[in-house]
Amino acid sequence: MDLLLDGFAAALTPTNILFAVLGVLLGTAVGVLPGIGPAMTVALLLPVTYSVPAESALIMFAGIYYGGMYGGSTTSILLNTPGESSSVITALEGNKMAKTGRAAQALATAAIGSFVAGTIGTVLLILLAPMVGPLVVKLGAPSYFAIMLLALVSVTVVLGSSKLRGFIALFLGLAIGLVGMSSGQPRMTFGFAELSDGIEIVVVAVAIFALGEALWVAAHLRRSPLEIIPVGRPWMSRSDWSRSWKPWLRGTALGFPFGALPAGGAEVPTFLSYVTERRLSKHPEEFGKGAIEGVAGPEAANNASAAGTLLPMLALGLPTTATAAVILVAFESYGLQPGPQFMTQNEELVWALLASLFVANTLLLVLNLPLAPVWAKLLQIPRPYLYAGILFFATLGAYSASASPFDLGLLLVLGALGFAMRRFAIPVLPLIIGVILGPRLEEQLSEALDISRGDYSTLWGEPAAIICYLVMVLIVASLVAVQLRGQRQATHPTVTEKDEVHT
Repeated sequence: MDLLLDGFAAALTPTNILFAVLGVLLGTAVGVLPGIGPAMTVALLLPVTYSVPAESALIMFAGIYYGGMYGGSTTSILLNTPGESSSVITALEGNKMAKTGRAAQALATAAIGSFVAGTIGTVLLILLAPMVGPLVVKLGAPSYFAIMLLALVSVTVVLGSSKLRGFIALFLGLAIGLVGMSSGQPRMTFGFAELSDGIEIVVVAVAIFALGEALWVAAHLRRSPLEIIPVGRPWMSRSDWSRSWKPWLRGTALGFPFGALPAGGAEVPTFLSYVTERRLSKHPEEFGKGAIEGVAGPEAANNASAAGTLLPMLALGLPTTATAAVILVAFESYGLQPGPQFMTQNEELVWALLASLFVANTLLLVLNLPLAPVWAKLLQIPRPYLYAGILFFATLGAYSASASPFDLGLLLVLGALGFAMRRFAIPVLPLIIGVILGPRLEEQLSEALDISRGDYSTLWGEPAAIICYLVMVLIVASLVAVQLRGQRQATHPTVTEKDEVHT
């Protein structure tokens, strides 16, 4: 408790409150624009933090993180354009509410639900993070290798409809991550001395997220202006409150555990929350036409999952979502390495960050409810101007990483790769996770084999490692079973399916 109070003392200084306010406003402003989700928001604003102290920068990122999440829900509700996959469910009912003149209520339940879920999720994070650290300190290199391998496999296989595309993205990321020196010899540098130190993760993140997304959206610009639904001051009636508070709590209960799991993410809990609310609602006939429960529950699950993703990132150094991966890049840019001993070695910084999550969450509600009409007007920015600005900030971010003109060329190459990945529906997250975890995976493997003098059996010589391998086998087996079942149903349709085909 004393550490948390010290964290609040640091987070509530005038300077840090200013950075928190700036982060919330920047995060919401960028996140509310169509096609720009929280991950791209954080990647795009990464250069903004280079000239400020680590504590203030991370506090600002807490504001950017939560602001970007809220901005994504605004876009989903007003434009039916989710900024990321976890906002798709919000768009189902939120946009229907907006079209029936209830945009203000949809935005209000999304904002308040985000506040409730974010607050509860942060409390759980504070309670659980100190408990996880001492446990993982006892793990050896074989266990860390298995945990990272599990993270890579699970992130890859649960994303997208094609597992092949997921593994293609993973191997691309591993290849990028392994560029540089190995045992004193250049590896995969292709004769470029600038690649001897490896590729800056900031350049990769900005290129894949910001530049790749900007090129993709710019290639599909609509010539006609966007139809924006007018928004008044967000408010909720007594009936709206009574229909929202239970979905907020249920969404939080679903979101946090999934966020804390490797590759859990927010897609599954938001979908489960929507299905749950549809089943439990006293107004099931409104679903598909604008049910407020269909916004309240998924938005709470989304934000609780966001808090949950910080648990494995701080305690293990494992990012489980694209946004967490970019935030990890921000930590590393300050020479900080989240992991088992991170919370004990950087107590002041960590507790200031955790306290700032409460501050950012509160500011999000206080600032964004009255500013909702302002954010809606941002959607009127002409698309060419918007994406020209994104390209400018992406270029600035890549150059500021090491002030090297070579990085600008690298940015264009990787940006083209990001564009191609979107063109062929290859998920981006496995690539980013591969870039970050690839070198660490190699390091843990080398350490384990050095200790055992080349005995590969050491890789499954610890209980935690065995559990991870069993989980991987179960994941792969379940996927194979689902695929075989789908093929069997396609080959031998049921009587009902035959009748439908005949009809």
